Amino acid sequence: MARQRTKQLEYSQLQEKMLDEAGRRAKATKMLRVLEHFLGRRGLDGLLVADIGCSAGFIADELHRAGARTIGVDIDVPGLARAQERFGDGVSFLCADGERLPLADESIDIAVFNHIYEHVVDPDAVVAELRRVLRPDGVIYLGLGNRWGIMEPHYRLPFLSYLPRSLADRYVRAFGRADEYYERFRGRRGLVRMLRGFYLWDYTFSVIGDPQAFHASDTVPGFVSKVPAPLLKLARPIIPTFVWVGTKTPRAPLGPPVSPAPLPVLR
Repeated sequence: MARQRTKQLEYSQLQEKMLDEAGRRAKATKMLRVLEHFLGRRGLDGLLVADIGCSAGFIADELHRAGARTIGVDIDVPGLARAQERFGDGVSFLCADGERLPLADESIDIAVFNHIYEHVVDPDAVVAELRRVLRPDGVIYLGLGNRWGIMEPHYRLPFLSYLPRSLADRYVRAFGRADEYYERFRGRRGLVRMLRGFYLWDYTFSVIGDPQAFHASDTVPGFVSKVPAPLLKLARPIIPTFVWVGTKTPRAPLGPPVSPAPLPVLR
């Protein structure tokens, strides 16, 4: 019988990088640069933004500092307590399940869904909720781990996400990383299916090709950004993370030219 998957209620207690303030704020700046490029603007003044899976609130706070009215949503109670204590004066935090967001239909200008889908029990249900709450002209930022990335990012074990569940459990136990392998990654094709209700733009290679413009120098080694784009794109199947922007209606990026340019995600 398949093991029933339960919710990760205290993720910040399991994954210490959620409390790495400098690292989380750096990731937030990359998200902002991508969103600003897509929207063709600086800052998020006047926009209502929902950070889904906000944990300790560092990214939500950066979005607030960029001018947005920000809502942070999570089921990580210890993380939310930290977030409320530090950032509650500027950010609204909600303890809520992504499958049932306490937000009105078409009320959000921007949703941030960054490295979350592999941690939730039903990512398709969460994506449906995000589509429900996003305005018709709204935008969703998507940081999406790839099942076929060689190094699994949570446990730092190569090929872990390739394995059947029983073998993956044994693998993490053998190296003393965990009692079981919880995360559920999808490959590019599965991610496209999960996001079939959105029009998608791929910023992955734009970020890799110009890490300074997108504030990604901390995650993109200098030599990688110098690899010719056609050669780099041969590695698409094993890229560890896809950076996509989604919309409910057809829209194109409004920012200045970057090389390589963001491209529509083909289905």
